[in-house]
Amino acid sequence: AATAALGLLPLGKTQSPESLLDIAARKVAEKWPFQRVEERFERIPEPVQRRIVYWSFPRSEKEICMYSSFNTSTEDPAAAPGVATA
Repeated sequence: AATAALGLLPLGKTQSPESLLDIAARKVAEKWPFQRVEERFERIPEPVQRRIVYWSFPRSEKEICMYSSFNTSTEDPAAAPGVATA
């Protein structure tokens, strides 16, 4: 109980710190869109690009739903006038 109160892990359980690459990539992703990063710097190593892209995406389910919801209409797009249906 005392170890839990102090926030310590049980014996044999270790927690590795976040890598410098992840910390830096997360900070970049918080401040700038990836397109701007690509335009600003000529050569970005592939692992760095991957981590910036990873941290650029929203983390919470609410944000994911908000950003993935492009169609605000409740109608079926195929039923719209002028749209050919199969």
